[in-house]
Amino acid sequence: MSRVCELTGKGPMTGNNVSHANNRTRRRFLPNLNELTLISDVLGQSFRLRISAAGLRSVDHRGGLDAFLAKAKDEDLSTKALKIKKDIAKAQASAAA
Repeated sequence: MSRVCELTGKGPMTGNNVSHANNRTRRRFLPNLNELTLISDVLGQSFRLRISAAGLRSVDHRGGLDAFLAKAKDEDLSTKALKIKKDIAKAQASAAA
């Protein structure tokens, strides 16, 4: 499994460990990923996604999975999240018509 958030696209970053003697060695900063089940209100279905803690706060701030995906950029989303976004848009379009 890759260490990338499925909703925000946040992935590992690199930097340095700096010792007391100011020796520098390369290291990786990994995102805080959690496997969570999020529920779509429009589809009435739950989805298991691997998202970062910051991504979960963004989902809550925007008012749920449906609202988050509506505003999210397609480049940041995983293929699974893109499919969910398209299904939600299709369901909203058919409900409005």
